[in-house]
Amino acid sequence: MFERLDATRSLTANQMRIIAAAILGDMLEFFDYFLIGFVLAFIVGPWGLSFGQSAIILLSSGVAAILGAFIWGRLADRIGRRAVFICTVLNFSIATGILALTPDHGWIFLSVFRFLVGFGVGGLYCVDLPLVQEFVPASKRGFVGGLVTAFIPLGVMIGSILGAYLAPVVGWRGLFACGLIPGLLTLLVRAWVPESPRWLLRMGRPEEARRSLAWALMVPPEELPMPVLDPASTYQPRWRELFRYPRSMAVSWLSNLGMQTTGYGILLWAPTLFVLQLGVTPQRASFLLIFVSLAGFVGRVTFSALSEAIGRRGAGALQGFGSAAMVLAAGFLHDQYIGAISLFWLFLVAADFFFDGGSAIMGPYAAEVWPAGLRTTGMGSAYGFGGIGKIIGPIGLALIVGSSNIVKPVVTIAAIIPSFIYLASWSAMAGIAYWFIGFETKGRSIEEIDETLAAGGRSKRPAAAVGVRRTV
Repeated sequence: MFERLDATRSLTANQMRIIAAAILGDMLEFFDYFLIGFVLAFIVGPWGLSFGQSAIILLSSGVAAILGAFIWGRLADRIGRRAVFICTVLNFSIATGILALTPDHGWIFLSVFRFLVGFGVGGLYCVDLPLVQEFVPASKRGFVGGLVTAFIPLGVMIGSILGAYLAPVVGWRGLFACGLIPGLLTLLVRAWVPESPRWLLRMGRPEEARRSLAWALMVPPEELPMPVLDPASTYQPRWRELFRYPRSMAVSWLSNLGMQTTGYGILLWAPTLFVLQLGVTPQRASFLLIFVSLAGFVGRVTFSALSEAIGRRGAGALQGFGSAAMVLAAGFLHDQYIGAISLFWLFLVAADFFFDGGSAIMGPYAAEVWPAGLRTTGMGSAYGFGGIGKIIGPIGLALIVGSSNIVKPVVTIAAIIPSFIYLASWSAMAGIAYWFIGFETKGRSIEEIDETLAAGGRSKRPAAAVGVRRTV
């Protein structure tokens, strides 16, 4: 049945609907996730928030995303991709909407519900990519998976636009009320997205699996052969069985940790560094960051294509080593110019092309390297472990510059080079993980990857225990 899927060379309208729902989900979840950055600018002065209180508000969602990625990822393997997709969207959109009721000076209330927002956001990212991958042919899985992540920066851009133009009209509580909009996506998911056929088959529901795949391929179910299941194929692995796949764990965990540490460290520091090093106003620094964000979008589209052109392993290594090289160049050449153009700014634009753009490889690949029964559990564990980088990136830099202000570090120019060496080392670690630990998944069906994992000595059970037999 799945060989019929992998033999296709074009996507149907129904497959595109599934992809569109995932793209909207990712874009709107990051709109909700980063909304606090724009709201904080309105309340930090009137509320008299200390840097410690601001840090708790900002970091609460990041910490929760780590936990949410583990828990929702595990649930997606247990109760299904579609159900968890809907639950996570409701989770973060309702929690954001409730923030409109935040009392004045209620920073604890704000922190608690920001924690709930992060919990849902961490889960959606770990379920929508595997769901899409299980509906598309192997020849397009890398590109489509990367494309789903490519529109994430647009969610942040939506927040920027609302913060600039809508907030003066509706206030910061009105911005939070806008966070309820993603909840409408659940209606779209219920109408457009069926349950994953691979998950249904693993649950011992072959007829439903055949109908689901037939809907995606837009053919009568009778045209697809009915799979013949081995009883072992319905085995439900425990989460502890992640450790049976050390290579999958190492490459997915280390790549996520390395790139998230670099990305969050640089993006937190960039506005302050532009003001100090380039001598520009904060408004001008914000304008310069637009080009950094655009480079990330272009990078995501580019790496989506590279994943099919040169493979996941090569593209991932290019992300890590390319990011490390650009970050080092920005650090060592921070005071150099070509005419009126700062090399520091130019290399940060190039760096974002790699570390943000390479997310089009990082997320989809973290799902591909796990067997069927642990796919979202494994991806959730990788994304959650990588979330530590959201903390050690900015905190590590704050320690290097000797600042106790973690939210907005007091940067000194003398600290740029050692700080950027620190950041570059994390990207280089990710590149090493891809190249020396990773294995290629380009052009291979999900069933072939499952069989390879089972045959690699990382599980004592036969292939049918971790995936679905290819017998039809």
